Amino acid sequence: MSDEPPASLAAVPEVADPLAPDVARVLGHARQVYLDALPIPAAVVTIDPAGPYIESANDAFRNVAEFDERLGDRRVSKVRLLSTGPIGRRLAEYLESGEPAHQFESSDGRSIGGRHFLIRFARVRPLEYGPVRFVISLIDRTAQVETERSLRSEMLLDSLTGLPNRLAFTEQVDRVLSDPSLADGSYAVLAVDMERFSRVNECVGAIAGDELLIAFARRLVSALRPTDMLARTSGDEFGILMKLDRGLADALRAAERIKAVLTLPFRLTDLEIRIDCAIGCALVGRGVSSADELLRNAQFALKRSKRVGAAQVYEPVQAQAVRRRFSMETELRRAIEAEALELAFQPLIDLQTGKVSSFEALARWRQDPIGPISPAEFIPVAEESGLIVPLGRWALESALRTLADWDRANGSPLPFGMSVNLSPIQIGRDNIAQVVFAALAGSGISGNRLTLELTESAIVQDPDRASSVLTGLKKLDVKVAMDDFGTGFTSIGSLQRLPIDVLKIDRSFVGNMCEDEDATSIVRAILSLASSLGIETTAEGIERAELGDALAEMGCTYGQGYHYARPMPADEALAYWRETNG
Repeated sequence: MSDEPPASLAAVPEVADPLAPDVARVLGHARQVYLDALPIPAAVVTIDPAGPYIESANDAFRNVAEFDERLGDRRVSKVRLLSTGPIGRRLAEYLESGEPAHQFESSDGRSIGGRHFLIRFARVRPLEYGPVRFVISLIDRTAQVETERSLRSEMLLDSLTGLPNRLAFTEQVDRVLSDPSLADGSYAVLAVDMERFSRVNECVGAIAGDELLIAFARRLVSALRPTDMLARTSGDEFGILMKLDRGLADALRAAERIKAVLTLPFRLTDLEIRIDCAIGCALVGRGVSSADELLRNAQFALKRSKRVGAAQVYEPVQAQAVRRRFSMETELRRAIEAEALELAFQPLIDLQTGKVSSFEALARWRQDPIGPISPAEFIPVAEESGLIVPLGRWALESALRTLADWDRANGSPLPFGMSVNLSPIQIGRDNIAQVVFAALAGSGISGNRLTLELTESAIVQDPDRASSVLTGLKKLDVKVAMDDFGTGFTSIGSLQRLPIDVLKIDRSFVGNMCEDEDATSIVRAILSLASSLGIETTAEGIERAELGDALAEMGCTYGQGYHYARPMPADEALAYWRETNG
């Protein structure tokens, strides 16, 4: 047998090692064999007082690092992958820290054709009297990272317009908000909403609607600066993030440019369609904590823009009002469920005799510790949320129970009735005739003592539904009054067809009679119309004696207002009737 070592052993370069040369050579060969067997790039690095150097590496590592330790200087400082960029910084920190192992993800630092790795530094327990070594291993994650990037890019784009979507928009706004040097009013978010888009979609179809959205987005792009970010944040709503060099004026000028590019009609197949938009603006400020909040503020302003027809800037009081409404909705639902509301009763006076003809039941809500809440505030919340249905049922049942209690206290049925208001929402959502029938049966009150008041808008919104409801009520012998008459759009033909018993003249006409001849003429016309149709009348808002006298002379049937009495609790109302009617 030859005394020469095998070729594989001879190929291993000599390294400084206090172990016996033969032992060091054999161990070095073993390390190389293990490295070559690994399916990933790996190298063994020896820590030397002169600096770490690569003791051995496999071919996969040499290819990735573009460095062959067998050909010259082995120092790590000569390996670009390990001495520069993010990997070089992490390696320097690792050598200083003394950590047994450190794992992280990073790239090779190349801007073009860069590769991404999962990198691990792990110290090897040294042999007795041997140098300190550690192993570098790299797992190539380039394909996975590129796939994730591609998927994320798709996730952040609106597939129809090619614009960033809401997620991309909010991420960018959050990055702006996280800048510690951000100044108040240095950025603005604009919410832009297409008007009539749903109607166009219904008329020309979804495909043409998509074409319109794309064309609309292009017009918006043409009106913005290259530095502005435009995104599609919902179906027909777009968001704009813009830096303000000259304050709010920049945002308002952008709104003007957007309006200007929409003056020309959009061409869809053989149609030309004009599209306008509403624009709401919200400025970045210290009180804004997130992109969602900033976009929500812009949308508050957007709603106001739809009403006034011009671009609007968000004011914090708008959000406070909305939060107040939502909070009120929660509390009102609890109050209805707990029957914590009350009824107040305002008398209706026969203007010819001066006696009480009936009482109107009015819902009242006292919320501790706030105190009384105006019906003008909580009734709209109830209507918007749908709570008006259980609230209306409660009011009807409570009013009839109160009338039944008064009858029992009197020993016989009293010579007056009760009026209860009906909301247009109730008429549209509830089975009114069935509810009224149950309430009458439960209280023992006859239908001819109940008057239900509904507004003109309840009839105008759905005339057929209203006619069906009123016909059902007349079968129960219930009277029907049209509230706030004169402020809506009810035609004379509707009055002839519908079973209306009483017209309530709106207070806006009654209160101005003495000062405004036009108001007096309107009241006379309503009274004349009612007389010709055989309908009784009630004048609301009588606050002075001369108004009541004038209306009585003009032939008005009933009067209601603070001149006679304010709404009062049940026991005071009964006492008022006894005092007034003797």
